[in-house]
Amino acid sequence: MQQESNIFSERQGEFITMGTGTSVGIPIVGCDCEVCTSPNPKNQRGRTSVYIGAPEGGFLIDTPPELRLQMLRENIPWVHAVLYTHSHADHLFGLDDVRISGYRLEKSVTLHCEEIVEQQIRRSFNYAFEEPTHNLHHMSRPRLDFQRVTLEPFDLLGLRIQPIRLMHGTLPILGYRINDIAFCTDVSHIPEESWQYLEGLEYLIIDALRIKPHPTHFNLEQGLEVVERVKPRRAYFTHISHSLEHEETNASLPEHVELAFDGLSLPLTGTK
Repeated sequence: MQQESNIFSERQGEFITMGTGTSVGIPIVGCDCEVCTSPNPKNQRGRTSVYIGAPEGGFLIDTPPELRLQMLRENIPWVHAVLYTHSHADHLFGLDDVRISGYRLEKSVTLHCEEIVEQQIRRSFNYAFEEPTHNLHHMSRPRLDFQRVTLEPFDLLGLRIQPIRLMHGTLPILGYRINDIAFCTDVSHIPEESWQYLEGLEYLIIDALRIKPHPTHFNLEQGLEVVERVKPRRAYFTHISHSLEHEETNASLPEHVELAFDGLSLPLTGTK
């Protein structure tokens, strides 16, 4: 456990893009396109999530299906909490992989989300919230506690979290600003009242699915329009499909903009 504690402390102050792919992941099963067969590891994209090394622990934004593999790759021994943007399968269905965290911490992992997301989690992972009738033991189900998120800022593990209302098609979802980093995945529209939370950013991580327009995601052109409006020091695109090859796309982007990749680590700077 001491060794794990040392590993955990080494990731403090980091904002890591654990996965940067679209809902089916890259490579896509059965696809032999140039990106899906690329030997470049930056073209291999798990479902989208991030890890934040906070002063008082570590937490995730979303729990994708590859979460276990992502945590092993980044040598992250546990998490204390999860923030959710929304409840679509590619952002939710790795939740059971935090079960080991509750076991090691000997307390519940807190899930911070809106009411509609909590309802979906309770339906999808009903075994975690109902008394088991068979095979009851200390690791038989995750230890989870819900904390309701509104649009008001809140404190988590020594950091101030500012939720940001975004639209994913017709579905209201959340982005998050943490210090001078904003994470806005699965977004196709930013309400006018939300732009204020994107001012003065060091880093903006935002949705840019592909070149062609999409009904529920920004495409590359729309992502660039957001970057031009808010003018962060650097911007990274996430939730990327197999139509965007990493090196080729980056060569076409402005100098301060690039595609994120799985395992990208940014410093968690600032105090906002």
